[in-house]
Amino acid sequence: MIIDAHGHVHDPVGLHLDALDAAGVDRTVLFPTRPHPERAGDLPSLRREFAVLDGALGGRGGTREAFAGALDEVTAAVAAHPDRFVGFGSVPLELPAEEVERAVAEDVVGRGLCGIGELTPAPGRADRLEPVLKAAADHGGLPVVVHGFAPTTADDLRTLAALSRRHPGVPLVVSQLGGLHWMEAVELVRDTPGMYLELSTAFLVIAVRLAVRELPERTLFGSDAPYGDPVVARVMVERATASGEIRDRVLGGTAAEVFRLPRRAPGTRAPVSP
Repeated sequence: MIIDAHGHVHDPVGLHLDALDAAGVDRTVLFPTRPHPERAGDLPSLRREFAVLDGALGGRGGTREAFAGALDEVTAAVAAHPDRFVGFGSVPLELPAEEVERAVAEDVVGRGLCGIGELTPAPGRADRLEPVLKAAADHGGLPVVVHGFAPTTADDLRTLAALSRRHPGVPLVVSQLGGLHWMEAVELVRDTPGMYLELSTAFLVIAVRLAVRELPERTLFGSDAPYGDPVVARVMVERATASGEIRDRVLGGTAAEVFRLPRRAPGTRAPVSP
């Protein structure tokens, strides 16, 4: 089964399904989102969507009420297409620890979602994930996905590794290959057994190739759609790997384990050649 480990709700959802079909992807991990760049028809409208994104990545607007609409979108998409989407829910990291724990219980577990993410701590504040990891452990080790590209810093990646070592029962996925700090991300994930590295937004094929070589059982194919494209992301993985067991793990086998999904899809989708 081919699993895209990083996607965001599209408006309309059919745009996303078409992209997944074109890439031969069976299922995708679907994160809620407040910005919708796929709605933009010109540069000014795209700037407006990216202003919302900048606020989210800067840790602003963090209330449960602000997140509610995005959670409703992901819940509706999963309900409409349970065979294609694996729903995750995000929580505001600026809340007191007890409120974060309540948000995980009510807004993630209470909605029947499968994990927590994509979390976007403000730069330099990756330590705010500690209450989330505690709550994830309390709910059976829910997987947690955290934004890895800018403005995430190298210090944030080191903080995430330290947190993962304190909560070894919680799979912690760093997305976007750690962004500009991808070499350090590979080293940290390699040396921290509870961490995984998702490969979307990679700008160098050599970075993907090295990450898979160092972490053959802890790297995940992802597209970060709509910012990325599932076809392009899959082709990059296939160009960076040889066919066989390792490629199969990166394209879906490891994600099936981390996100507790069946390894085989009910149908067969079109292959994508590198």
